Amino acid sequence: MIVVTGPTGNIGAKVLARLAHGPEPVRAIVRAPEKIPAELRARIEIVAGDYTDPAIVSQAFAGARAVFWLMLGDPRAEDADAAFVDATRPATAALRTQGVAQVVTVSALGRVWPHAAGHAAASQRMDDLIAQSGVSLRALACPSLMENVLRQVEGIGARGVYFGVAPHGQREPLCASVDVANAAAELLADPAWRGVADVPLLGAEDISGAEMAATMTDVLGRSVAYREMTIADLCAGMIARGASPGMARAMAEMMAAKIAGMDRRVPRDATNTTATRFRDWCETVLKPTLAR
Repeated sequence: MIVVTGPTGNIGAKVLARLAHGPEPVRAIVRAPEKIPAELRARIEIVAGDYTDPAIVSQAFAGARAVFWLMLGDPRAEDADAAFVDATRPATAALRTQGVAQVVTVSALGRVWPHAAGHAAASQRMDDLIAQSGVSLRALACPSLMENVLRQVEGIGARGVYFGVAPHGQREPLCASVDVANAAAELLADPAWRGVADVPLLGAEDISGAEMAATMTDVLGRSVAYREMTIADLCAGMIARGASPGMARAMAEMMAAKIAGMDRRVPRDATNTTATRFRDWCETVLKPTLAR
């Protein structure tokens, strides 16, 4: 049995779709089961509820060999440790009592980063907490995701502007959710691996905000310009949308760490370079989204 959390999100839905068509039974924890496509609901077991609830994770992990653990982090939480580490404590207790063997998490690059890193560092502390339960763990260490661009669809479509905090020409790794999901599904389907390790996923290329805007211009057939914004303005926008000051502060720390080079410390090689280029993603995801 494989348990999938976050099965209706950008990554979890893709993990669920792959595993649901495999040979091993799959169980999903989900607040709104109706959001899972009917064809998939017919193939899996569902535990309806919140996976920060001790009773829910205990029920869902019963008889499970492996768990896909995706913690997005509640923006209303007091701080990043509350959102990632404390919210995962019920699951770690259930992993131990239910005898789960393997866990795959979605985490962040920068484990050796010597400075504050907000959400990224909290996600790594979450991984450490899970590993302390005695499971074998693979933490998919990701940079920023291409899907974050979708938060700006309105501005890209209506005003032709894409905002970011990185300097105009600074190249950074960027990964697509489909590549994260494929890596997770492959690991979850393999019962043989043991131990604890990070699995860096750097995307197909390093790319700057200016290059992203130029690619969007080319693919969409409309002008898109990159505009730098301050980290302070980014965080003010988070708070205006309901985030806590502590979570906004953690975002500021993470973005400052990324600008300073946190995501570029892992050397790119064939093992951590994934398939999807930003141009591919614009063709298959962004362009159809804007056309709706």
